[in-house]
Amino acid sequence: MTDQDFTTRITVRGYETDTQGHLNQAVYLQYAEHARWEYLQAAGIRQADLVAKGVGPVVLETTVKYLRELRAGDSVDVSCSFAWRDGKTFLVVQRLVRADGVLAAEITGVGGILDLTERRLVADPREPLRALAAEPSVLGL
Repeated sequence: MTDQDFTTRITVRGYETDTQGHLNQAVYLQYAEHARWEYLQAAGIRQADLVAKGVGPVVLETTVKYLRELRAGDSVDVSCSFAWRDGKTFLVVQRLVRADGVLAAEITGVGGILDLTERRLVADPREPLRALAAEPSVLGL
């Protein structure tokens, strides 16, 4: 994680935990999704803007490394950064860090931007995001 990563804080809610009192494994992905949308909003991109342009972000692959437990009441900072590369896809790097500084999980993935009419990935995912962002530098563009 670098100083440039976007981070949002979430408090673990009791109903998100499993019978052992741990954050349910599927909720880690919901937290990651929430942070990705917050990241786009921080750059000035709303979901409605993407739809109006006829594009939408898609997740093509996700890997989660569960490192430490999260329990109800824990505050967790969920980071998000995009690593741009040539081609139709980009890397998404996310970390969930408890308020006490303990790394709870690492989530990495491959994303793209889907043309909603053609139902295919756009050639360069940076282009539609750069065009829509009020602050493209937030996204490393």
